[in-house]
Amino acid sequence: MTTQNADTPLLEVADLNITFPSPKGDTQALHHVSFSMGRQKLGIVGESGSGKSITGRAILKLLPSTAKIDAKKIVFNGIDIQNATEKEMRQVRGRQIAMVMQDPKYSLNPVMKVGDQIAEAFLTHTRASRKLARDATITMLKAVRIRNPERVYHLYPHEVSGGMGQRIMIAMMLIPKPKLLIADEPTSALDVTVQLQVMAILDDLVTDRGMGLIFISHDLNLVASFCDQVIIMYGGRIMEICEAKTLHNSTHPYTKGLINCLPDITQSIDFLPTLERDEVWLKD
Repeated sequence: MTTQNADTPLLEVADLNITFPSPKGDTQALHHVSFSMGRQKLGIVGESGSGKSITGRAILKLLPSTAKIDAKKIVFNGIDIQNATEKEMRQVRGRQIAMVMQDPKYSLNPVMKVGDQIAEAFLTHTRASRKLARDATITMLKAVRIRNPERVYHLYPHEVSGGMGQRIMIAMMLIPKPKLLIADEPTSALDVTVQLQVMAILDDLVTDRGMGLIFISHDLNLVASFCDQVIIMYGGRIMEICEAKTLHNSTHPYTKGLINCLPDITQSIDFLPTLERDEVWLKD
């Protein structure tokens, strides 16, 4: 594996195609997906089934063995992900690229204390002592703004709230100090107030550490306010890539349709608009 030059993007994906077999024939889930990013906050938005999560998992090679992956390039930090062996990927996953899943209830071990799970992530990627791992875990729990981290360290997942569970997952993923964090709808199971708290924590940690972030979400307003750039996906294809600050000025009909479907409490309307789809968008 090679190292990254100063002028090279942190992540480059070129012409990524993913196909899954089925009894009725192969189904192509991604079509010619291409993008690159540096140490920035990149949002990926779109409807369910548009290919957002599959894109994130493909970067980490976490797709089923039946998936057929074809790409001209998937390079992270100078590492050729597409041709990396499983042994090489174990040095990438967690240590260099981490991924926060949607619901911590399905990601945390229910019979293991949360502090031990975070410490395990630290020990897996370092040669530290258990005492140092515990100290690093307490520090990380403080960094994600958990009060009384010494007490929380000894709790089991069922003893913490959804918001605290998501903070614990963020702490677990960030403790090895990765260069890129993939957050797959990390706030969708949380109420609005807790969402904002979690996003503020992510924003601070990613900015302070100079990391890259891929933020996958359905929430256009959240992505527009939080990210630097936004990828709009539909039917496994990229419709457009635009600057987050100009997202609401987009002229692409799909992006405009998504924005128009957002409810607005300042307007009094009888019916929410529906999204008009065009078959042309699905043609290569």
